Amino acid sequence: MSVSVLSPTRALGSVSGLLQVAVLLGLLLLLLKAVQLYLHRQWLLKAFRQFPSTPSHWLFGHSKEFQKGQDLQWIRNVTEKFPCACPQWLWGSRAKFTIYDPEYMRAILGRSGYGLLLLNGQTWFEHRRMLTPAFHYDILKSYVGLMADSVRVMLDKWEELISQDSQVEVFGHVSVMTLDTIMKCAFSQQDSVQTERDFSGYIKAIRDLNNLFLTRMRNFFYQNDIIYRLTRDGRRNHQTCQLAHQHTDRVIKLRKEHLQKNEELEKLRKKRHLDFLDILLLARMENGSSLSDEDLRAEVDTFMFAGHDTTASGISWILYALASHPEHQQRCREEIKSLLGDGTSITWNHLGQMPYTTMCIKEALRLYPPVPGVGRELSKPITFPDGRSLPKGISIGLSFYGLHHNPRVWPNPEVFDPFRFAPGSTQHSHAFLPFSGGSRNCIGKQFAMNELKVTVALTLLRFELAPDPSRIPIPFAEIVLTSKNGIHLKLKKLL
Repeated sequence: MSVSVLSPTRALGSVSGLLQVAVLLGLLLLLLKAVQLYLHRQWLLKAFRQFPSTPSHWLFGHSKEFQKGQDLQWIRNVTEKFPCACPQWLWGSRAKFTIYDPEYMRAILGRSGYGLLLLNGQTWFEHRRMLTPAFHYDILKSYVGLMADSVRVMLDKWEELISQDSQVEVFGHVSVMTLDTIMKCAFSQQDSVQTERDFSGYIKAIRDLNNLFLTRMRNFFYQNDIIYRLTRDGRRNHQTCQLAHQHTDRVIKLRKEHLQKNEELEKLRKKRHLDFLDILLLARMENGSSLSDEDLRAEVDTFMFAGHDTTASGISWILYALASHPEHQQRCREEIKSLLGDGTSITWNHLGQMPYTTMCIKEALRLYPPVPGVGRELSKPITFPDGRSLPKGISIGLSFYGLHHNPRVWPNPEVFDPFRFAPGSTQHSHAFLPFSGGSRNCIGKQFAMNELKVTVALTLLRFELAPDPSRIPIPFAEIVLTSKNGIHLKLKKLL
């Protein structure tokens, strides 16, 4: 009897002992992690000792300000208070060094490093060299007509909409149009994205990924990958990524199947200039290519996103800027009308003959840069032109929005003044960076600029634009510059 009574007791004691050991190990691990975070915070404080910043909470940093959606206001404030740059504390032991000065920009962009949405080192260089021919002038010239066709489809839809209501939320329509353009120009898509519903899921996925990225950046508990994957947002992020990848995979598969026909592949090899996707597929098909399936998909993912979402942001904000400044809008319209007449034909040569419109486009890109900022990590220590320095391993935030709104760089930065970009005007080489700068600038910047000009020209010939005073857009920094409440314009059809 004694054995049967004591055995469960001993078993319980054994389990209790194991639980105590587990708890002690857990506490020890937490203590070690706390020490690690504390030491890292002390290292950051020492690294940033030469760079003052606004007051921050020891644990939450500046995150409370950003959770209120005041990122852009914070950047504008610090550009006035702190010259060149300042630390931005995301959490107690995590910070990035935010830059908004031309000389500091040049110092960082002139170096190699780890970049947001970019490959690193030799791999990046090889891919860049391989893809550069896709943006040869002869290729870009042939795209102008395709761009114009896509814009006209969008404008026709707007004509139908304003027959019922003069107000249109333009960002959504422009996003579909720019996706249509990039699919036709860079991915050899024949059908119109604007008339098919199959692509609406991809556009929604991109919007959701923008929001989820921002949500994760602002949540302390989401910084751990394992914890994030277990959350509702983490699972949604995984599902949304899969949706975006499915779209990319389908585009690659359809083009690959088309090229696998012998006569099509031979035609492709004989072409003097290839488009973006054909260069990638041909490199993958050729023996000895270093381009893996994952590399191919990553390049297509990046360019499809950058080629439509950032351009959609730029176009939408340019149209809003012109709507808000009717005197500049009218002057652009007169210039375009004298050049294009009724706009039935627009060519590559026309794009270089609209100086005032180009000035207005650049000023709108200054006020509303499509990509508010990008990230880098220092691969080695750096000393800035003013003598201050940072060690290896510091995360850098290149704030193009802060640079473009820096009063030391641009006097009266909130004023829309196209004459800042008048012929003969001079700026610092790194004062205006809507497409980044240095060796890792946007490979498709000329493509994007052409699309901006084509869209603005054809839109102004068809419509008079005015802002909706009841819904003034509120700029909001995600991966691209969006608006919290959309970009609503009133359109009036011109006779």
